[in-house]
Amino acid sequence: MTDTLGLTALSAMIRRDLRLAMRRKSDALTPLFFFAIVVSLFPLGIGPERDTLRQIAPGVLWVAALLASMLSLNRLFEQDYADGTLEQLVLGAAPLGLLVAGKVTAHWLLSGLPLVLLAPLLALQFDLPFASLLTLAASLAIGTPVLSLIGAIGASLTVGLRGGGVLVALLVLPLYVPVLIFGAGAVTSMAAGLGADSHLSLLAAGLVLAVFFAPWATAVALRISLE
Repeated sequence: MTDTLGLTALSAMIRRDLRLAMRRKSDALTPLFFFAIVVSLFPLGIGPERDTLRQIAPGVLWVAALLASMLSLNRLFEQDYADGTLEQLVLGAAPLGLLVAGKVTAHWLLSGLPLVLLAPLLALQFDLPFASLLTLAASLAIGTPVLSLIGAIGASLTVGLRGGGVLVALLVLPLYVPVLIFGAGAVTSMAAGLGADSHLSLLAAGLVLAVFFAPWATAVALRISLE
């Protein structure tokens, strides 16, 4: 019975957040426009030198994706806190960790998944080979959920604080560094012909740890923030 209640609450939270996001399409599209603009500026500024573009492509694409994913973190719990929904979720019968997992899943579907789909197209500007494009998509598909999960912890610690967006960035950026290193390293290794299995495996290990611990850490942080 408890498991059924939890799964029902999880799916309901995902659907709810997706519906709310569709009413504020500008918020959902802002990270995508930011990502596309930042990535497209580098080839224009550096020039058409193929070797240079290929060398900087993994870092540029991953840093842009990381920054784009951070743009919407401060809104993860902000609206629910403002209208009192967050307090009801904390006091409700459904496990708060599962509700947080639902919100993070919706956040990734709105901000992470579009980046995964858009990145290989934008990477064509850097003349990356097809194998590197596939590795880029795979690394982002594994890494962006980790960014959302870690970001949720930072967002929960700054709920209700003025200037919370800046504080979230300061909290989560150090934790994002390993994801950035392994994600960009996977594409670089594939481009050099060394294979990307080790980097992707480390990213996957980070995702497993984040899935198990981040929702419950976020739930604890939310309870503390609302006290």
